[in-house]
Amino acid sequence: MGATIIAISGKSGCGNTTVSKLVSEALGWRLVNYTFRSLAQEKGMALEEVLALAESDVSWDRTIDTKQVELARSGDCVIGSRLAIWLLPDAALKVYLKASPATRVERIHEREGGDKSAIAQFTRERDAKDHKRYLETYGIDTDDISHANLVIDTELWDAPEIAQLIVSAFRSRRVE
Repeated sequence: MGATIIAISGKSGCGNTTVSKLVSEALGWRLVNYTFRSLAQEKGMALEEVLALAESDVSWDRTIDTKQVELARSGDCVIGSRLAIWLLPDAALKVYLKASPATRVERIHEREGGDKSAIAQFTRERDAKDHKRYLETYGIDTDDISHANLVIDTELWDAPEIAQLIVSAFRSRRVE
């Protein structure tokens, strides 16, 4: 039998990283959260620079996504990434986290600081570019979340409560 995977996706500022970490801790599983931010840090580059390169060179996406899938399939884990629920269709539980653009901007500002209007503009542009790139690269429409097993509005609960919802959903799911 293969690895048991909980895949958690959502746009920037929806709580993917925080919630994925809390779920992995609650279950005692590995956390897989290899993102453009991770790759940028490894390469000693700014996130914006890596994102700009990824716009015209799909090898950046493929590097990230291949590594995520390999890491996830190597044992029980929680994976948090933009594309996790699409790249791992056989995950035991596929969760999509959502929040309004204003909430996302506020959370990113709390996490990284900076000018809120610049963050809002960057986030809007990144969402549009990511959507286009994923559609062109993989045929994935990240606005179509219909195959997620669980969609959570992260404005309704805090991160520990959301993590508990996910753990409860995982433990109570019907396995066929």
